[in-house]
Amino acid sequence: MRKCFLTGLLVLVPLAITVWVLNIIIGTLDQSLLFVPERWQPRTLVGFDIPGFGAILTILIVFVVGLLANNLIGNYVLKLWEKLLHRIPVVSSLYGSVKQVSDTLFSSSGNAFRKAVLIPYPHANSYTIGFLTGAPGGDVKNHLVGDYVSVYVPTTPNPTSGFFLMMARENVVELDMSVDAALKYIVSMGVVAPE
Repeated sequence: MRKCFLTGLLVLVPLAITVWVLNIIIGTLDQSLLFVPERWQPRTLVGFDIPGFGAILTILIVFVVGLLANNLIGNYVLKLWEKLLHRIPVVSSLYGSVKQVSDTLFSSSGNAFRKAVLIPYPHANSYTIGFLTGAPGGDVKNHLVGDYVSVYVPTTPNPTSGFFLMMARENVVELDMSVDAALKYIVSMGVVAPE
């Protein structure tokens, strides 16, 4: 009886958490309908709310903004908008930081999470998985003797926090593992081993 109960939990808990997270995301995106005039909202047009309509609208808005920003006029307007934001004291530092991080993470030519690596951490006799993010730059590289690489070591089970390390390339072993597989391995605390 206990075995059947635990098996049921193993099946239902991931499903319930997935549905819960999707519900929160779609509910949050549906709140974007608050910016749509009342006469264009689904409740007015068809007589009832349509779950997920806000999510579709948000995706459509993001796509149209991306489409506009990719042409010459849109690119010019975007640069003017960024100049304006950089002149506002508090907004300038916040927007600049978020923009740098998002450019690094979402850029197709960015350096974020290029390769999964195995490194000795926190001491020489224990190892952890990290992600190669590039090479040290600026004045930092002037003070490092030898060939160094930048490595991000995520924490388990929450990979959004972690440690940034600059390590000698000779101490970093590149793994034959995709970044997705390495992240699953880290988040599952080693339970979901890569194939």
